[in-house]
Amino acid sequence: MSTQLEPEGTTASCACRCQDATVPPEHPDSVEHPDTEPVLVASGAAAAAEASAPPGGVEPAGGPGPAVAARTGAAFGAPRLASRNGRYPGVFPSGPTEGVVPSNDVGLVYALGTLGYDFGTEARRDTFKQLMPQAKFGETLVPANPYDARQMVDHLTANPSESKALIWTLNLELTPIYAVEPVGPFGHQVYNVLCELLKGEVEAENAETYIQRVSVPGLLSGRTARLFSGQIVPVIELGNVRGLYGWRTNALIKAAVEAIGPEKADAARVRRTLEGFLNRVYYDLRNLGATSRDRALNFSATNAFQAASTFTMAIGEGMELDTITVEKSPICRLDSDCWDVKLKFFDPENNRRAKRVFRFTIDVSDSIPVTLGEVRTWTEAN
Repeated sequence: MSTQLEPEGTTASCACRCQDATVPPEHPDSVEHPDTEPVLVASGAAAAAEASAPPGGVEPAGGPGPAVAARTGAAFGAPRLASRNGRYPGVFPSGPTEGVVPSNDVGLVYALGTLGYDFGTEARRDTFKQLMPQAKFGETLVPANPYDARQMVDHLTANPSESKALIWTLNLELTPIYAVEPVGPFGHQVYNVLCELLKGEVEAENAETYIQRVSVPGLLSGRTARLFSGQIVPVIELGNVRGLYGWRTNALIKAAVEAIGPEKADAARVRRTLEGFLNRVYYDLRNLGATSRDRALNFSATNAFQAASTFTMAIGEGMELDTITVEKSPICRLDSDCWDVKLKFFDPENNRRAKRVFRFTIDVSDSIPVTLGEVRTWTEAN
């Protein structure tokens, strides 16, 4: 039996009854469609390099994208998934067909949440259970439980290298939204800070060292991680500890009372106002921190010490937080992305009293946002 080969440049038909396509011999990887321009299809190593290359020619912290992907993709056991624009992760935690696509070109993220960890597989979980010592509660010894954050903190404190075997996650109300991956020459320092933040989260809520929230600045890597539950989340790369903060609300309230003055400050009112501000951002205005507007909003909550100084006048006048708005700044310096954050306060005992507005400008063009100028304030009619 002989096989007849068609000459190059002939017309091929498919079973799907689509229009015939002609493949010119000089462009074997291109397909020409009627009434359209030829579309080149990258293949092999070229496609992999293009998919993993960061936008704008900017390399993520710790080295080029392909090298980082090859080094960390197997550790997470996560497949590479394409996104709608081919550059960012294509899986959103609450909608598997939607992608997390930030508005800026460099894929910066500044997100708020609580820190957690995941094992990825049953084997990885069992290795931790086997290596962790028994926990002692009073005079009773109990088996090791890798899901107990307190036991995990003790284990990581005694064995710092074990922190690299975990998938660190950033959670929004118990739902993981990102996988946090330290990279680069300072990755070990980032792991140490993550362990300290986890240690603060398991403290008693009335302790000064208790950490209520964390802020995570990073760069979307274009990769995803599969968690133990099967959920797939985007991976954020952290090259250093800049901007990796923990919110110690109790210490913040104490500092705010001292700034206002013990003779003028009402500790209960200060606590209520500050907690209302932080909870408002975290629960009412929650977001993924992937757009410029959301990064400005999240940084305004992170920079709570400045907010505390802003609250000084309003708290002294017996006012409460009303609204938080973020608007594009009409004036901005060169090569920056400036946003105006406005805080409005009202008098709960007199609704006819004018509202007081505080405004400060935030530049979110860098991985760590920065406040520009001074805080401005004025009154505004209801």
